[in-house]
Amino acid sequence: MSSEMSAPRMIGESAVFLEMQEHVSQVAPLNKPVLIVGERGTGKELIAARLHFLSQRWQQEFLKINCAAFSDSLLEAQLFGHEAGAFTGATGQKKGYFERADGGTLFLDELANTPMAVQEKILRIIEYGELERLGGNQTMKVDVRIVAATNEDLPSLARRGKFREDLLDRLAFDVITLPPLRARAEDIMILAQHFAIGMVKELDGELFHGFNANMERMLLTHTWPGNVRELKNVVERAVYQSPNKPISKLVFNPFESPYRLSQSAGAEPQTTPSKTVENDTVPSGLDLSDAESLDFIKHIQAYEIDVLKQAMKRSQFNQRKAAEFLQMSYHQLRGYLRKYDLLG
Repeated sequence: MSSEMSAPRMIGESAVFLEMQEHVSQVAPLNKPVLIVGERGTGKELIAARLHFLSQRWQQEFLKINCAAFSDSLLEAQLFGHEAGAFTGATGQKKGYFERADGGTLFLDELANTPMAVQEKILRIIEYGELERLGGNQTMKVDVRIVAATNEDLPSLARRGKFREDLLDRLAFDVITLPPLRARAEDIMILAQHFAIGMVKELDGELFHGFNANMERMLLTHTWPGNVRELKNVVERAVYQSPNKPISKLVFNPFESPYRLSQSAGAEPQTTPSKTVENDTVPSGLDLSDAESLDFIKHIQAYEIDVLKQAMKRSQFNQRKAAEFLQMSYHQLRGYLRKYDLLG
């Protein structure tokens, strides 16, 4: 079995997608750290796996860990392992992810969430290939290729003293920036068809009846803040709700309801336009009929900033409440606030 056969399949034909794929193929064979940067849902984990399986390490371990999923102390124990008695509850010796990935690749997702003490130890592994388990005094050698990912602006964090500049320098031997789905318009319908056919098979259906012109227009004009992951959810939801017949509606926000639990008791039902797009219903939006041009990226960024500011004000600048209101995780909200320098 070849490494090419083992590499995850990624779908797209747009110029920016093919350029990114070529970048991955060039850096994959090198035993150097790689940093993957991209918005949520753009496929950072798939790129990390592709880097591994197109490298000489493809037959060795490919391990992955989400650095935002653990407390600071637990993350350190998970990454570097521990000896018996290193902390309360450490009843035995345990190898960490770096030891277990020796000879292979370790994918560090949500890297921006790692504390400074952990960053210092990661730097030591990159520079010297050395680590010590928690509670231990034996220095061990490991040969691990580090691939890290983030949806935050690490250079900005480093300038503000919230991320080690020397670690950023080592990790950023090469940086792969993943294009958001809105920059891959040519790929939207290709991906939508792929996800739809896959869902039909999962439901043991006979065939996919396709999207009509209005459904295609809705898919192509949506801004896709959740990128490919969001597209997959929207399409699969539409297929299962219209079994064995053409797609009749697209539900972009499954939480949309006049009986939303977030409403206060006795409040009037929501009257805002639904995110469910029926077969022949086109939601209101920008009127571009008289516009000479539109800077799409700047428009979307201005919209995101406005929504973030309003959500924070509505939540009395409580970030956890704002995250709950925006139906995202606390770390996702922090990422957006950092992206637009709104942390204050």
